[in-house]
Amino acid sequence: MKSEVFYCNGLRFSCVRCSLCCRYESGFVFLSEDDLFVLADALIMKADEFVAAYCRWIPSEDGYNEELSLKEIPTGSDNFDCVFWKDGCSVYDSRPIQCRNFPFWDFVLKDEGAWNRTAAGCPGMGKGELHPFSEIQARLNERREHPVIKRIKTWTSNSS
Repeated sequence: MKSEVFYCNGLRFSCVRCSLCCRYESGFVFLSEDDLFVLADALIMKADEFVAAYCRWIPSEDGYNEELSLKEIPTGSDNFDCVFWKDGCSVYDSRPIQCRNFPFWDFVLKDEGAWNRTAAGCPGMGKGELHPFSEIQARLNERREHPVIKRIKTWTSNSS
């Protein structure tokens, strides 16, 4: 497996805390059960209160389920900042797996082209610390070991 991937010799990345991955463009920060409880505890909230205040349900690609994601800044703004971005990440020490593991995500590591396209918008990619293959694999496995929270899609009727 190692020799089959473009990152077999590792990849360079050091976060420069520019917040470009947290702001400006719409996106999803999907939460695992562990993420939910860590964030709720950090904000001294119950999990269901946290979901109601800071989360939204996103339709899954399968069409049958929805996945739990953090909200963005409330509608009406045009910046799409993460709900926890306030001159930096306000929950940095409790941030979700997805945030901690950027840019080592499946779709970014799909091939060298995907890595380079993502790197074009991230000043920390391709520079700084060399992350070995074993660490990259461990980060990918962390998401697999802590899957995103899903629920069966709630159906709505458009009929009167």
